[in-house]
Amino acid sequence: MSPLCVIVTRPRAQAEPWVQALRASGLQAQALALIDIAPAPDAATVEQAWQRLASLDFVMFVSANAAEHFFARRPPGRAWPAGLLAGSTGQGTTAALQACGVPPDHIAQPAPGEPSESEALWRQVAAQGWGGRRVLIVRGEDGRNWLAQQFEQAGAAVEFLVAYQRRPPVLDEPSARLLAAALDDPQGHVWVFSSSEAVAHLQALRPLAKWHASRAVATHPRIAAAARSAGFAQVLEVPPELEALLACCAHLESLRC
Repeated sequence: MSPLCVIVTRPRAQAEPWVQALRASGLQAQALALIDIAPAPDAATVEQAWQRLASLDFVMFVSANAAEHFFARRPPGRAWPAGLLAGSTGQGTTAALQACGVPPDHIAQPAPGEPSESEALWRQVAAQGWGGRRVLIVRGEDGRNWLAQQFEQAGAAVEFLVAYQRRPPVLDEPSARLLAAALDDPQGHVWVFSSSEAVAHLQALRPLAKWHASRAVATHPRIAAAARSAGFAQVLEVPPELEALLACCAHLESLRC
């Protein structure tokens, strides 16, 4: 019996560290990016946001991609304003912000042990008093608006900044072969989804495919629900941390021995 193949569907830049960590732990892993990331359609808007950054009270980054593409347009020599909080909902975004130069004590994030989601972040910042304050949410072209609604209901003025684009993937030949192999041998593969959008893109790539014999690991209940809706009969939920994914995949591999 061949080893279980773990398919990581994150955008390419975020997929590679997970693939390498899975391989280092003794598992077989491949990247099949189901979301392509591109720069913002209007780079000037991102550059203008840097010019008024010090006038803001809170800047929310919805993902590591949001942070990386926002900081890619940072004017030379410009530092993160002292006292300005940056919001993050997970370890990946926090790591990206720190790598870009945001001091750790300037980052608001869910408390240890809390899930990586907007609700957990809001529990950390809700009591700060938002009446009359200005909040910028850095994201792709669209996204979930729940956190923005909480800020607005608390009296803040909220605006959005598109820092990057999320696109459906165009599969190269190796990715197409991997997808075909996963369909031919569903029990020999397990899909890792960290976005509901990735599930939708997979369905669009193979609209006639049947996924009832396939397995998936999802990093949030909403993503797990999307995978089940797509037809995956077995969907495991894990926190969006690499350690949890490694343990889950190792367990699945042990069941095949």
